[in-house]
Amino acid sequence: MEIRDVTAGDLDAVLDNRKRAFGPLPPSSVEQWREMVAPVLAEGRYLGVFDGDRLIATSRINDYEQWWHGRAVSMGGVASVTVAPEDRGRGVGRFLMQGTIERCAELGHVVSALYPATTPLYRSLGYEHAGARNRVTLRTEALRGLGAREGGVKLRRSVPDDAPELMGTLRRVYAATRACGPLGWDERSVRRRLSDEDDFGYLADDGFVLYRWQEGNIDVDNLVAGSETTARALWSLVGTASSIATTVTASVEPDDPMLWLLRERSYDTVDQTRWMFRIVDLASAVAGRGYPAGVEADTVVEVNDPQRPANSGAWRLSISGGAGTATATTAPAGQETSRLTIGGMSALFAGVQTSALRRAGLLTGGTPAADDLLGAAFAAKPYMIDYF
Repeated sequence: MEIRDVTAGDLDAVLDNRKRAFGPLPPSSVEQWREMVAPVLAEGRYLGVFDGDRLIATSRINDYEQWWHGRAVSMGGVASVTVAPEDRGRGVGRFLMQGTIERCAELGHVVSALYPATTPLYRSLGYEHAGARNRVTLRTEALRGLGAREGGVKLRRSVPDDAPELMGTLRRVYAATRACGPLGWDERSVRRRLSDEDDFGYLADDGFVLYRWQEGNIDVDNLVAGSETTARALWSLVGTASSIATTVTASVEPDDPMLWLLRERSYDTVDQTRWMFRIVDLASAVAGRGYPAGVEADTVVEVNDPQRPANSGAWRLSISGGAGTATATTAPAGQETSRLTIGGMSALFAGVQTSALRRAGLLTGGTPAADDLLGAAFAAKPYMIDYF
């Protein structure tokens, strides 16, 4: 077996494996799929495992930014992981994912995330559960009444050429709100989304919404708002479909402000799709992340990463003024340092509480004081509103 880049000539085999893994694509979607993956091939973002000339497994690495406490780092979003049914159980998936992690590093991604079809494989390679995509279902009529209390917000329909403006809005809002987990897309991908004739998009100065009709109701794919007035304007626009659509299903933040704007709220109907996360380059990931401005921390942790030995060893974590560094060091003699698997370090980075990591066996050693420092520095409630 060998890993090599997928080429245009391999796409029929890739599509066949995809159908066998996830079910057939509607004929109308096949051409869209080919159009989507074509640019990725030249960038080395589609990997295949070949047994001779036969394609037996694939993975695709999406080029994203991911926001951590208001700062964006380069993230490789792993998707379309397939193994031919007749080749499962041979270690092909593990071989593929080891190569995928290395390719993420070669592409400059300091972290990686994926939506798992199975946990054990990815956990064994350093990914750990971190956050979720939260999908809430609401009565459309409840949103209609959220119109701005005073003044007005000018909304306009989006077009593909609005991609740079949409991206800039997203960056400003995520930075200001200290967002943890959501994605930033490249301009090519945003243009493609804004070109979809079945999606409806509207822009404000500090927000946007993308939604579509789904079996007679409304599905909100993205809604980002930087102020109360814009949140009210965008959600109430969605709510104007209440004469036809009974419900709205939307991807939201765990503490989405809309949930506090609703007039009545006694319980939430929320579906969660879990995602897993991995640090690819520990020093760069720690330096790229944002941190609470009031937290000061200086502690040593020991990390074990069998897949990427450069991440292994003792690291001095220094957090101050909203910024952080990880510097390779030696474990202090006679001092009980905190020890983490790479999965544990990845989960800590994503805001999983140290008490949970310790009881799960992903964090050992250290002291209660060190646990408190690490927990405060990496505090987060991560989420994504996009599925890939």
